[in-house]
Amino acid sequence: MSLQKKIVLSFLVSAVIIALLSGFLYLNFVEIKKETAFLELTDTIRSKSLQLRRYEKNYFLYAPARAGDESKAIHKYLDEMDKILAGVQTNRTEWTMSLKKLVMEYRQQFTGIEAFVKNISEESLQLKKSAPSYRNVSGLIESNFLDKPLEDVHYLQKNFSLKSDHKLIAWLIALDNEINSLRKTGENILTVSKELDKKARENVDNFIHMSRIAILISFVFFVIIGVGTILFITRNIVKRLRLLTSVVEKTGAGNFLKMPVSVRKWASHDEVETLIEKFNTMEEQLSQREKELIQSKKLAAIGTLASGVAHELNNPLNNIYTTAQRLVKKSGDECPVFVKKGLDDIFGQTMRVKSIVSDLLEFAKGRELNPRPVELRSLVNGVYKHIGVSRPTDKVRFHLEFHPGEIVIYADPEHMERVFINLISNAIDAISGDGDITVRAVEEDANVRIRLSDTGRGISQEEVEKIFEPFYTTKDKGTGLGLAIVFNIIQKHNGKIRVESEEGHGTTFIITLPKSAGNG
Repeated sequence: MSLQKKIVLSFLVSAVIIALLSGFLYLNFVEIKKETAFLELTDTIRSKSLQLRRYEKNYFLYAPARAGDESKAIHKYLDEMDKILAGVQTNRTEWTMSLKKLVMEYRQQFTGIEAFVKNISEESLQLKKSAPSYRNVSGLIESNFLDKPLEDVHYLQKNFSLKSDHKLIAWLIALDNEINSLRKTGENILTVSKELDKKARENVDNFIHMSRIAILISFVFFVIIGVGTILFITRNIVKRLRLLTSVVEKTGAGNFLKMPVSVRKWASHDEVETLIEKFNTMEEQLSQREKELIQSKKLAAIGTLASGVAHELNNPLNNIYTTAQRLVKKSGDECPVFVKKGLDDIFGQTMRVKSIVSDLLEFAKGRELNPRPVELRSLVNGVYKHIGVSRPTDKVRFHLEFHPGEIVIYADPEHMERVFINLISNAIDAISGDGDITVRAVEEDANVRIRLSDTGRGISQEEVEKIFEPFYTTKDKGTGLGLAIVFNIIQKHNGKIRVESEEGHGTTFIITLPKSAGNG
């Protein structure tokens, strides 16, 4: 992650914390507002419940003189409580639902009591007509209908000999039961309204407490993340820059060292890490260029020597070759066998030495490049077919893998043929019978990367280090110039070549060539 992204990330983390805190506080404020409104409702309900109980007592105490006014007041407060409770969300609390049921039950009970009072009053009127003695005490009895109905029952049974099954007696007993039930329901309404009010106050207090805790925790997190991020970025950057400065100084002194790259994913790939990676790449390139420079100087010195030796040997070899050829023609059938055999041996060895001298001249000077567009697949395929004419390749499986199928490079076709002749011939020798040779080519921006692999015996790491040096060979009859010539040709084309190999697991030559002139 880049430094810019780290800084932006720390800012975003802080912003997210603030946003979350703000959002939480806003939602908390909304909930507090809702709970406060609900608290006001519960307070109103509790107040209405108290008023309801007061008018309930007045209704029973002052009836029948003020029964009508008190009854209207009770129905009024019941209607108001119904209206308030209807506006409350049904999922607020179980107390709300319970209160709604109690108010409904209270209304039904009070309506029942009013019906009883009406029936009892009518029965009392009938009793006045049939019993003159009752008429004299009816006012006192009727005033106790709602306050002390059971006392009226005892009085009527004792003084007027009314039976238990008399309507007036039965209704008064039932009225007493209804009054007791109503009073109990009224007490429950008052209790529930108090609990509801208490619950609402607790909810408001809880939300306020949660807001305080959230502010405190968010502030602590904000400080820790902010300070921690600043310390991490500054210390981490300064430490690595100091180490990079030290390594650069050593590089200036000729000591090519690599800086360790962080393996921690969360701390890598920032600008400093990219600088370290680029520096390490530069170190590799400098080290590689130094090796190539030494190799080039070595090749130039050997080339100068080889050129001189080749010129000095060329004339005597031509004379020996011409003389041997003339003697072979004139020897005829009468020539002894051992003489003829000796002449053939001289002729053959002279040809071999001339080939070596030719390789020396090719290595030392070579000819000038004549680059032109070359289709790579056709060139490689043609080289393999040409080699197959002079060498047994029956057991060799040759594979071409090109992406795209047709790749065109700007190169000298004869020189490139020489490159692939050497590499494919070496691969066939390394396989020694049954095996695979695979040539893969892939376009990469302005370059073409070619991988020529075999499944042969492979070569050791020590041999890999020397494989492009002139006169170094692992073959019994090799000159050791083939790969040195390949190296020179690739360099002339502004390309690169390297080898990967492991004993027993085959060898791979990796060639990188520019697709067009001027790329390197």
